[in-house]
Amino acid sequence: MRLSRPGADVYIPSGEAPEGALARATLLGVAAHADDLECMAYAAILSGYRDPGEAFCGVVLSDGAGGPRQGAMAGVGDTELVRLRREEQRNAARIGRYAAQIQLDHPSAAVKDAGFLDTVDDLEAVLGAVRPREVYTHNPADKHDTHVATFLRLLAALRRLAPGARPSRLIGCEVWRDLDWLPDRDKVLMPVDGEEGLARALLEAFPSQNSAGKRFDLATLGRRRAHAVFLERRAADGAGQLTLGMDLTPLLLDAALSPSALVARHLDSFRTDVLERLRLLGGA
Repeated sequence: MRLSRPGADVYIPSGEAPEGALARATLLGVAAHADDLECMAYAAILSGYRDPGEAFCGVVLSDGAGGPRQGAMAGVGDTELVRLRREEQRNAARIGRYAAQIQLDHPSAAVKDAGFLDTVDDLEAVLGAVRPREVYTHNPADKHDTHVATFLRLLAALRRLAPGARPSRLIGCEVWRDLDWLPDRDKVLMPVDGEEGLARALLEAFPSQNSAGKRFDLATLGRRRAHAVFLERRAADGAGQLTLGMDLTPLLLDAALSPSALVARHLDSFRTDVLERLRLLGGA
């Protein structure tokens, strides 16, 4: 697997040969920054941790140089922050028993540049080495530019593959915008009960983020519990913790379908759901 950046890092926690580790990965997470995977793709990480027949491989596109610098991170320069975030992501891979953790080391500005194809080339190389059954990434309705750009670069790489070589499922996950606005029929429900120690340890593996004025660890755990409680108002909670996803598989099945059109369908469904409830209850 040839990657474009000299600082790209392929880390194999087990110490096995990279080719074998990549080949046995069935679940792939592709994220913009170190710690995004642990926030958004925990369902896939948990499957790889629990099930001997599954294995998780993580990919981070950006070098993480633009992170927050408040609190304990005030005064930390870009070079040191990149080094810290890389080591933190490696540590998370060890904790979660990932088959592999790949950090592509692109500047955030390059990830957001649609004309810069090295990011797409690198993702195509990863997909060729891993050949995952399922892929988890940022959803296209996220409000962070680098997250949305990461999804778009991944989609471009996936669409380069022959239809038979593409994963069977592509799930868009939440970080900088919840997906609870999706009508229930459109939600991908991913229970993540059990192994609470693992969930917490993975999120706490990123002190450069959690100590910089943003408690991503607490917020992510709270979001999962809130999703489980507020999913259904009548029934008892079916899961103690729940993550939500958007099914992006139609984008792999129909090359003519644009991400904007797919998101517009979901927005139209949301609009119809809200306005129809108001009409039925006399609020028209």
